[in-house]
Amino acid sequence: MARTSPSGWKRLEREIVSCRLCPRLVEHRETVAREKRRAYREDTYWGRPVPSFGAQDSRLWIVGLAPGGHGANRTGRVFTGDASGDFLFPMLHRFGFASSPRATSKDDGLELLDACITNIVRCVPPGNRPTADEIGTCRSFFDRERALLRNMRVVLALGGLAWTEIGRALRSEDPSVEPCPRFGHGVEWRVDGLVVLGSYHPSQQNTRTGRLTPAMFAGVLRRARGILDVEDLEDAGPPRVRKISRRTP
Repeated sequence: MARTSPSGWKRLEREIVSCRLCPRLVEHRETVAREKRRAYREDTYWGRPVPSFGAQDSRLWIVGLAPGGHGANRTGRVFTGDASGDFLFPMLHRFGFASSPRATSKDDGLELLDACITNIVRCVPPGNRPTADEIGTCRSFFDRERALLRNMRVVLALGGLAWTEIGRALRSEDPSVEPCPRFGHGVEWRVDGLVVLGSYHPSQQNTRTGRLTPAMFAGVLRRARGILDVEDLEDAGPPRVRKISRRTP
């Protein structure tokens, strides 16, 4: 297993949570946290940048767009407390990447198993549309996280922006890498020892309209699970034959 740097991982998390570099995003995330949604008026909103969720030695890296205003911006954990998470986590649990199918708060006991989830932009953007400058400002966090995830084998891009940013990051590390193929659900790209998988984002806009169905998303996660399971078998080496002694009665 590759050596990791827990101190660097925690330091990055602290820097993300304390970031105030994008005035528009700072104002919006704090306004949402202050005004709240009626259903959550008794909740104390997180209202800060949302760090990644998962362990540094994970082999699956799941990359989304940005926190939800009344989901992660409220709970402080990616994809937690909104409809996107209600779709995502049961599927992760089904394929062995989450300890529970339910994600309600940072303190619900849920753990990711061999998986880490992040977003391209760490603050909730107005209209769920970050600007190019805001994406560029958050990019340093993304690239540093990518460098720390040294055991990563599979990257799951949730949506076209995540796919584009993953391709940019990989090509910045090695300019000889061919440009990533056009994004689409189920697209697969192999580069630098990684397998990059594309999926439509599990937003309500996609899941309620049928653009992304549970069967479609299961297909992508099944592929990720299969790749990692094969690697487990390869690491274990050839099967050993156990001889059974036969005794006469």
